[in-house]
Amino acid sequence: MKQLTIGLVAHDRMKPALAEWAARNEAYLAPHRIVATGTTGKVLAEHVPSLNIRSLKSGPFGGDQQLGSMIAGEELDALIFFQDVMTSQPHDVDVKALIRLSVLYEIPVACNRVSADMIITSPLFNDHNKLPDYGGPEKQFKDWLNRLN
Repeated sequence: MKQLTIGLVAHDRMKPALAEWAARNEAYLAPHRIVATGTTGKVLAEHVPSLNIRSLKSGPFGGDQQLGSMIAGEELDALIFFQDVMTSQPHDVDVKALIRLSVLYEIPVACNRVSADMIITSPLFNDHNKLPDYGGPEKQFKDWLNRLN
């Protein structure tokens, strides 16, 4: 089984839900590297100390961009981002950019418990060799340009 790098992020009001989810799914997450934005990483480390967690900066202070850089550098294999959709976020544009990059680079992204469960329990989660080669964003961009001509 290939060790994956999984991004775990949650808005403030969703951090307890993500911590509970991670604790419940510790067996699925434990074999992999976890990358989390600042405060989320601290909360996860307190609730599930067995996980290999690398904390980045806090989301509004550049952590979202750090994750985005990892996606663009093809260093992230999945993103779990529990969003608080009922509260306005001052760094909402950063969140949208992170989701956009996930879509662009074919990174599985989950924004709630159900979709997160579906990702980590999928047979494809631990066997990326079964995934088709989508060609990456550069090929998608070239295909898009060709369709314009």
